[in-house]
Amino acid sequence: MAMEKDLKPHSPRIRKLRENSHPNTTTSRMGSNQRDNHYPNIPNSPRDYNYAPSSPTARIRHRRRSSENLADVNRSNVSRVSNLLLGDRNKYQSMWIRTCSSLWMLGGVMFIIYMGHLYIWAMVVVIQIFMARELFFLLRRAHEERRLPGFRLLNWHFFFTAMLFVYGRILQQQLVNTVSSDRFIYKLVSGLIKYQMIIWYFLYITGFIWFILTLKKKTYRYQFGQYAWTHMILIVVLAQSSFIVANIFEGIFWFLMPAAVIAMNDVAAYFFGFYFGKTPLIKLSPKKTWEGYVGASVATIISAFFFANVLGQFQWLTCPRKDFSTGWLQCDPGPLFRPEYYSLPFWIAPFSPWKEISILPVQWHAFYFGLFASAIAPFGGFFASGFKRAFKIKDFGDSIPGHGGFTDRMDCENVMSFFAYIYIHSFIVNQYSVEMILDQISRGLGHEEQKMLYVKLGEILQDKLQEMF
Repeated sequence: MAMEKDLKPHSPRIRKLRENSHPNTTTSRMGSNQRDNHYPNIPNSPRDYNYAPSSPTARIRHRRRSSENLADVNRSNVSRVSNLLLGDRNKYQSMWIRTCSSLWMLGGVMFIIYMGHLYIWAMVVVIQIFMARELFFLLRRAHEERRLPGFRLLNWHFFFTAMLFVYGRILQQQLVNTVSSDRFIYKLVSGLIKYQMIIWYFLYITGFIWFILTLKKKTYRYQFGQYAWTHMILIVVLAQSSFIVANIFEGIFWFLMPAAVIAMNDVAAYFFGFYFGKTPLIKLSPKKTWEGYVGASVATIISAFFFANVLGQFQWLTCPRKDFSTGWLQCDPGPLFRPEYYSLPFWIAPFSPWKEISILPVQWHAFYFGLFASAIAPFGGFFASGFKRAFKIKDFGDSIPGHGGFTDRMDCENVMSFFAYIYIHSFIVNQYSVEMILDQISRGLGHEEQKMLYVKLGEILQDKLQEMF
């Protein structure tokens, strides 16, 4: 009875409950109906006391929701930590695979360098073939090529025709020197070199006519796209990387030094970025960082300067190869590989056991190689990254574990080899030599023209001697 009395609509307990719920509301001026309508959740009878109030239920739901959110937060934290641990594990596993494959490549390249110039040339040709294969397959459509039998063979026809032209121009002097002992072969090779341009042109025209004759309806766009793609590959892959071979025969040093500074920069950028990288460098390659770029630049320039001194001590690396023989080389080192001595500054000499240091002049050239390799050559890699993004691929191939394909490894090497060739022929090697001029005279001039040249040279020399005396 006391319970029912306290729960009446106008009881002091209910009135106090209403006033505590809304203290600013004056309930005394309201009628009973107004109060009942104003407070719909307050029970008006003992029977209404067993209602399902919204506020306690809301509190129960809120408590459940908060506990569920806490559990979700705990689960997300655990999953985030596990993902970080898994990411670190994958990160170090990738670094381990990349390091092992790099060591295998380094060992293989060192063995090929020991074998000599011809084997290095063969290695470069194999790399070019793999690069062309990776790029040919990049735009390949199997359903289109089923209707075009022999179309892939046409691409390789253009590739090997261009290779014949490029290497015929670059290595003609070495070829002539190799066969100069046999008169018949010498004349045959001289004729092939003399008419190389016309031979190459008709090989190219043969491929052009072959392409026109294989055009088919509904595949015109695909075929012309492949034709343009093939010529782009010839320019990007063959034309640039062929300068590597030209550098080889000037001396293995000029092949090894540009390749080494690119490898140094690549390794240094990877480790500097791995441990210190925080600031993104370029959007085309999200993993590249400013810390890796700057740190690798400093490390590459310093390493190139001292590494050139090590390589310059071996005649096998510094002597140029004038023919296609494989014997051991011995030559008089040029002025670039003769040490020059510099006295230490007076403020360093008391603390050093040496009074002077020796520096090879070629080390200053290596300094510029290192500067180019760290500042400019990485943009070859950025170009390749943008290229892969355009075609939505991660790597050009999977031939090298941890590195991708050969094209992924040669993107910066191609840019560097082109620069090295231009640098060597601009500042180091004379473009014309006595042997080259005499060979061109013997192959290009007849007997009467050679006699006329002999007389003219005699007159020029006599005039020079009279001027001197």
